[in-house]
Amino acid sequence: MIYGILGPNGAGKTTLLSVLATLLLPDAGSVRVLGRDVRREAAMIRRRVNMASGNANFPWSLSVADILTFHAMLYGLWGRRCRMHVGAVMETCELSGYRAVPYNELSTGLKQRLALAKSLLNDPDLLLLDEPTVGLDPDVSVRIRQQIARLRSERGTTILLSTHYMPEAEALCDEIAFLRDGRILARGTCGDLKRRVGFAEVIQVAGTGPFPLGEIQRLPGVLAVHQDGEGLEIRVDQGRQRLDQVIRCLHQAGVVLHAVRIDELGLEEVFVELAR
Repeated sequence: MIYGILGPNGAGKTTLLSVLATLLLPDAGSVRVLGRDVRREAAMIRRRVNMASGNANFPWSLSVADILTFHAMLYGLWGRRCRMHVGAVMETCELSGYRAVPYNELSTGLKQRLALAKSLLNDPDLLLLDEPTVGLDPDVSVRIRQQIARLRSERGTTILLSTHYMPEAEALCDEIAFLRDGRILARGTCGDLKRRVGFAEVIQVAGTGPFPLGEIQRLPGVLAVHQDGEGLEIRVDQGRQRLDQVIRCLHQAGVVLHAVRIDELGLEEVFVELAR
């Protein structure tokens, strides 16, 4: 499962992930990760959790293989087992061809993939990803998202993903929580959140003739109507379910239709609405 954490800058996303990773202690209250208390059982949690940050930072002179080997040894891997595990992780993150390259010679995208590879060394039950594609070119971002999706499908890893990129959250996350000022404003699937803020889909109509705005506004499931020249934007709860009645209403009013389509509003609109 991939659980997304969204929110504006300063909402508390990185702080939340750092607390779950036992890098920070909560000021108040209690936190349990995989059934363990973060204050009393931090060492046991760290064996089963790992974290990758979008701002990767490793010793500049060490090679990719050296960095991964060092961190593998911190998790108790030695000798042949360590070499095999490091090799497998490099293969998973497409780093095998860069094993001897020093960190300071890696591109930003390769540094991000190295951070992801490091986070897989202990086969974590819970993987915390803090904006793993921030600042990357689109093609590199796509490859990293594909790797994240494979971790869910092939390894069954539970992933907590913090991101500012709404299409990334829609593509990857099974559920999403919106944070603001350290509090969860809303949570659920993409569909749940869109319905919560009062819109899910838009019926776009192009045509000529007097649009019966009042009649359309009174139709079941219609949330808002906006006219722009020869176009009409109708926000509804369920586009396919409401389309027939909208077209029937327009036809009865004598509107000649040129084009009709249904657009699903994305998480970006939901984000703006919740962040107000």
